[in-house]
Amino acid sequence: MPFSALKLHPDLLKGLKDLGFTRPTPIQADAIPPALEGKDILACAMTGSGKTAAFLLPILHHLIDKPRGKTRALVLTPTRELAAQILEDLNDLSVHTPITGAAVFGGVGMGPQEHAFRSGVDVLIATPGRLLDHFKSPYAKLDGLEYLVLDEADRMLDMGFLPDIRRVLRHIPARRQTLFFSATMPAPIATLTREMLREPAMINLERQSTPAVGITQALYPVAQELKSALFLALLKRGDMKEVLVFTRTKHRANRLAEYLVKNGINAERIHGNRSQAQRTAALAGFKSGKYRVLVATDIAARGIDVEALGHVVNFDVPLVPEDYIHRIGRTGRAELTGDAFTFVSPQEEGEIKSIERVLGKRLPRVTVPDFDYSAKPEARLEVPLAERIAAIRAGKAGDRNRAKAKTARRTSPGAAQQPRQNTPRPGPKSGAGRSGNRGRPR
Repeated sequence: MPFSALKLHPDLLKGLKDLGFTRPTPIQADAIPPALEGKDILACAMTGSGKTAAFLLPILHHLIDKPRGKTRALVLTPTRELAAQILEDLNDLSVHTPITGAAVFGGVGMGPQEHAFRSGVDVLIATPGRLLDHFKSPYAKLDGLEYLVLDEADRMLDMGFLPDIRRVLRHIPARRQTLFFSATMPAPIATLTREMLREPAMINLERQSTPAVGITQALYPVAQELKSALFLALLKRGDMKEVLVFTRTKHRANRLAEYLVKNGINAERIHGNRSQAQRTAALAGFKSGKYRVLVATDIAARGIDVEALGHVVNFDVPLVPEDYIHRIGRTGRAELTGDAFTFVSPQEEGEIKSIERVLGKRLPRVTVPDFDYSAKPEARLEVPLAERIAAIRAGKAGDRNRAKAKTARRTSPGAAQQPRQNTPRPGPKSGAGRSGNRGRPR
């Protein structure tokens, strides 16, 4: 079925043609018709399925011929990267229309975002926290809102955003069309759908979480301390042109990026401790080819969209199977193909078994020829938590001991009898009260 069969506005069809999109993905074919009819949507959609266009296209279709100057659509999303990506997709799809959009998220100045509110851009894409910051000011009014999208709802649950979402709902009209997208439907999300939706069209709710068909998956068993060397060996073989690699912690992301750069690989990292400017520059550099490797934590698992990304590597096995699916979903997007490799230490076999149960199959194990699996590691990527805690405690104990010694020196009789060089203070008007014992401990 071609996009033209969906009865979208001709200007949108022209934009789709420019982008090279000729037929909708399954989620688009299922969601767009009822959304065009004005129905609420409840959809289970995985990353890489084309869900962004599934909710943007019907909204843009309705907005094209409406008067400008009032915000009529709000898209709520969990991360800054995903908000920026949705805005980019909106601009691509609406290139032949007068529709305007703006992203509202933290880590950047509020001035341009305030201007977006005041000028009434057609579509706002926002993270809940920064949106609530704006709602404290009188200019942030969304009383003309007609369309609400909740994207990656289960991720927002994971990040603790559900209370914020309920606060946002108090600031927008109750009469609206709501499009609700979530990869999974845990109980709190199901409750939220009942609160937000009116007789929704239900799409793909029975489907289990599964990766895109075009993703080739493989496991690389390796000792934890040799993961860095194995990754470097795979990069130097030249089979992986560009790689998005996920680590468990920010510290490990920093250390892995430093290790790669030290060994001649153009790499950058993206995680929650990086400023928004740094995160934006890292992602832009990766997309442009400046960096061959982008090291990320899960903050980016649902917020990075790189065209034709060939490889995703799980440097650390994710604790939750759904996170595994979202990570590897950064490749094999839009029905393309890609490879997803996961480094598995003996300590992580339990998490892998959980992932394989969800996938319903055993993943192949791969051994790299000529790699020395018994080699001594060059350096530890991360100091174990117990050692870090012990070092912190030892440092604090040293600080306390130094403070005690300093106090003891100040209060000792010998220290108190040292002659003072300060200018004498004026005494009482009577002239009484001075003694030669001033400063002696009492």
